[in-house]
Amino acid sequence: MKPYLTAIIIGLSAIIAFAIIGGAYKYRSTTMETIVVTGLAEKDFNSNLIVWNGTYSRKSADLKSAYAALKADENTIRQYLLKKGITNAEMVFSSVTINKEFGPMLDGNGRNIGQQFTGYSLVQAVKVESTEIDKVDKISREATELIETGIELNSSSPLFYNTKLSDIKMELLGKASADAKERAETIAKNAGSSLGKLKKATMGVFQITGKNSNEDYSYGGSFNTSSRLKTGSITIRMEFQSN
Repeated sequence: MKPYLTAIIIGLSAIIAFAIIGGAYKYRSTTMETIVVTGLAEKDFNSNLIVWNGTYSRKSADLKSAYAALKADENTIRQYLLKKGITNAEMVFSSVTINKEFGPMLDGNGRNIGQQFTGYSLVQAVKVESTEIDKVDKISREATELIETGIELNSSSPLFYNTKLSDIKMELLGKASADAKERAETIAKNAGSSLGKLKKATMGVFQITGKNSNEDYSYGGSFNTSSRLKTGSITIRMEFQSN
């Protein structure tokens, strides 16, 4: 029986070995038949919406007096913007923020013995949102003219947006897909084969940077709002079969 048992064991071992070798060859063959490429598309575009913010404040020991002065400033700023061509629909004044301020209380020797109430600080913000970018951009730089009226307006740098990003993204996605396919076709041709059907496609992150800037791409996608002229880019990773 031993010779028969030995023969059976050898036969089974051979079958298993051939199966393993065949599976490995099949896996290797399948791997070699896949072409993986990354397509890229970029587009320069302009902003079509500008948002500008400014803040101003008043301080007084009397809350009522501080509030009256702040509301007078609001009216002055509103009239200033109207004269500059900004409509009431394009400007929004925030609610008033009221802060109580305290200062050190000193004794006759100059030692701090506590705090004392010094008055109220009231802060309000104005926001302008418009499609007339040139006009609002100019106002953001000239708003310090209000200092001549006694208003200390702190003007922030304007923010620039494009309201048609979805259209831009779809356009870039189409171009990136075409770029990836062209790359894959070149690889297949140079390898002496032809491009097969698409197996998998993975879209990369949509990046928006300032045009001609040295901004870095971020893992979650950069979104530039400081530059009026922007560059949008997107990548797509595609896997094709090779015939």
